[in-house]
Amino acid sequence: MSFDRDRSLLFVPPSTQDHIKGVLNATVVLVIYGDYECSQSADAYRLIKVIGRQLSVSLGENYLCFIFRHFPQIEIHSHAQRAAEAAEAAAVQGQFWPMHEMLFSHQQELGNGYLVEYANNLGLDISQFLQDISKKVYIDRINEDIESGLYSGVTAAPALFINGIRYLNRWTVEQIMAAIVAAND
Repeated sequence: MSFDRDRSLLFVPPSTQDHIKGVLNATVVLVIYGDYECSQSADAYRLIKVIGRQLSVSLGENYLCFIFRHFPQIEIHSHAQRAAEAAEAAAVQGQFWPMHEMLFSHQQELGNGYLVEYANNLGLDISQFLQDISKKVYIDRINEDIESGLYSGVTAAPALFINGIRYLNRWTVEQIMAAIVAAND
């Protein structure tokens, strides 16, 4: 099977298998492919958080659904894969989003010792967390995200899809907000 680099549609539709903030049947569904060690991914996530807050105030809680999918760029970010595994290990213990926040706000500190510290700060079962990471329990889950990104033409993080269509304009609150409003027309 070949990957279409020009593809602009989301190949794997959002589902309950994803990490979701909001409801899947929201008016607008944003899917971002991100890398925890990538500063642009962190910036994009911060923008989307601001947009999410603004939209939930003006248009209601169920207007926007945000989905995060892993796209660690291991060839340039040596800690990205392990950070994604830490997020998945936290997810199993019901702490995906708090770990997600922690990883993006401490991008320069993603070594193994830090990951354990974050897990501890979140009150995770540390022995379970370490066991999951050392056994690479979540590699397949992360690879599924990467593969779905590749099928959708993603070659680097961050990559954003709004209602299944690739967003390629400038990454500003105003530009993304305009694209979200347009997606709803």
